[in-house]
Amino acid sequence: MVAVLSVPLMSIFMPPAAAAGLLLPLYLVADVYAIYLYKGSFSSRNLKILLPSAVVGVAFGFFSVAYISGDFVKLLLVGISVSYLLSSVRRRLAVVRSNVSRPPVSRGLFWGALAGLTSYISHAGGPPYQAYVLPQRLPRPTYLGTTTIFFAAVNVMKMPAFIVAEQVSWAALQQAVFLIPLVLLGAWSGVHFLRRLDEGVFYTVVELALAAVSVKLLFDVFWR
Repeated sequence: MVAVLSVPLMSIFMPPAAAAGLLLPLYLVADVYAIYLYKGSFSSRNLKILLPSAVVGVAFGFFSVAYISGDFVKLLLVGISVSYLLSSVRRRLAVVRSNVSRPPVSRGLFWGALAGLTSYISHAGGPPYQAYVLPQRLPRPTYLGTTTIFFAAVNVMKMPAFIVAEQVSWAALQQAVFLIPLVLLGAWSGVHFLRRLDEGVFYTVVELALAAVSVKLLFDVFWR
């Protein structure tokens, strides 16, 4: 979920495309550590449905990103952020039912493609992905493992397209190299810290920050 916040936050200081290009190599490093943590627990059914459609979404993002203005990307980020926040509020207010929903394959293909597209544009594939996976109420290790593998695979898909589109440059890679130790330190400390932090408190803080960044991006587009 923090990935939803990262690009909007960095977009305050640099163009969204540049922010996405700087973050992708760092995500790949973090993915390796995450796969190590959650290896062995995943839903093969979900991955078989979501990953092929994510390829389509990433490809569409690659061919369309050159025709999308920076302001449009910022507005899209706001839309994705607000959608995520509303979805989060709805989940918190909803009554938990005893039956487990198993969404149809067609819905998974749609959300998988949308996750690939939004992940390519702004590393914000979480909300579409969760729209399909969360209703299934997978066991927590299975959910975390599936999520880790899905986004690690999507990030690998995006790297060649980012290089061709010059969103990942040598300058960005040089910057990323200096940040890798901080990424690994953050990932390690985050795991140990979150084991002691109430999950609800963590999500509330990030969601409030996401709302604040969304307001700032709207200000940049309409009142700069």
